[in-house]
Amino acid sequence: MLDIKFIRDNKDIVIAGAKKKHIDVDIEKLITLDDKRRELLKVVEDMRAKQNTITKEISTEQNQEMRASKIAEMQKLKEQIQKENDKLKDVLKEWQQLMLLVPNVPDISVPEGESDEDNVEVKVWGDVPSFDFEIKDHITLMQNLDMVDLERGTKVAGFRGYFLKNDGAMLEWAIFHFAQEFFLQRNFTPMIVPSLLNKEPFIGTGYLPQEEENLYKTQDDKYLAGTAEVAVMSYFMDETLKESDLPFKAFAFSPCFRREAGSHGKDTKGLIRVHEFFKYEQVVLCEASHETSVRIHEELTKNSEEFLQALGIPYHIVVNCGGDIGLGQVKKYDIEAWMPSQNKYRETHSSSYFHDFQTRRLGIKYKDSNGNLRYAHSLNNTAIAGPRILAVLVENYQQPDGSIIVPEVLRKYVGKEKITKET
Repeated sequence: MLDIKFIRDNKDIVIAGAKKKHIDVDIEKLITLDDKRRELLKVVEDMRAKQNTITKEISTEQNQEMRASKIAEMQKLKEQIQKENDKLKDVLKEWQQLMLLVPNVPDISVPEGESDEDNVEVKVWGDVPSFDFEIKDHITLMQNLDMVDLERGTKVAGFRGYFLKNDGAMLEWAIFHFAQEFFLQRNFTPMIVPSLLNKEPFIGTGYLPQEEENLYKTQDDKYLAGTAEVAVMSYFMDETLKESDLPFKAFAFSPCFRREAGSHGKDTKGLIRVHEFFKYEQVVLCEASHETSVRIHEELTKNSEEFLQALGIPYHIVVNCGGDIGLGQVKKYDIEAWMPSQNKYRETHSSSYFHDFQTRRLGIKYKDSNGNLRYAHSLNNTAIAGPRILAVLVENYQQPDGSIIVPEVLRKYVGKEKITKET
């Protein structure tokens, strides 16, 4: 959430930012509501000040007639305060709802565009594999090797359900074990976090109200998170940290759930787009400095790059255009790994920074060296998500006989160099 003072002082910038993100929000209406909010707030505060004065006068008034007159005046004033306060509550509710819809201002380096088709490639790593045999997709490869059961997955869990089994399960566990070893060398705090959360963390991180259609909701008015970011960001909700506590860097594991609303017809088979999966997330709180946010954003992206490099998976990085970044992001990168069967790159990681957009909503502050209270900045980046990474990995490492070479860094966890029908 942006500061209302910033919105008022930089109205044109905020309007231009919303336009760049292709988000429809009425800033003029918000400012008009804010004028009304301020006006009513002053009226109520003035009346309460007068009420305090009359209260003191009543307590010291000796003349019974004058005292009765002041009590009558007090009663009338209370009724007026209640009336104006009700007006303020109505305006404040509408003001708060509109404030939640105002997007963060994207960085000047974010390209123009409406969708992921307009994202701009900024880096390519690795050689796209050249196969001298007919390429199989990950579904065929993994079913032939008894690594996945999609038919029973659908029977048990419905559309997009799946079972990983045998070497499929071992390979995903291997990736997760390697991820722990890899990322925890980079001074992260390891965390296992809940996915079933109250509504407030989703509002605070910006997933509500905008992304509600993609969230699973329970009968107890709780929601299932699609990323550990929601829980980790809310860990310090309504708290004031010390500057020495920053940066706080979490390497967080959680089950994740996404309804995939709006993705009808996309990746309906296989492990690319599923409703339930597991993921490690990098989440950082840092000082309120644009330069620090940019530096850590690049560091987190580099972490994910080096992880894919260790797995030997070719990828490229795109900077997301205005229409393909969320409400809160200032800037976002997608790392997309090469998918041989589709002859294109597919997203495996996202890397974003938010400035104080989330922390302002969540009430996460710190006291700087001058004793001033400031909202921290926040960032997040996928460390690794399964089972999508399996789809990428098995396709890139497939062999002519349908076997799969296990990347060298994973062999000590899987216990073999190659996955074949015989093993």
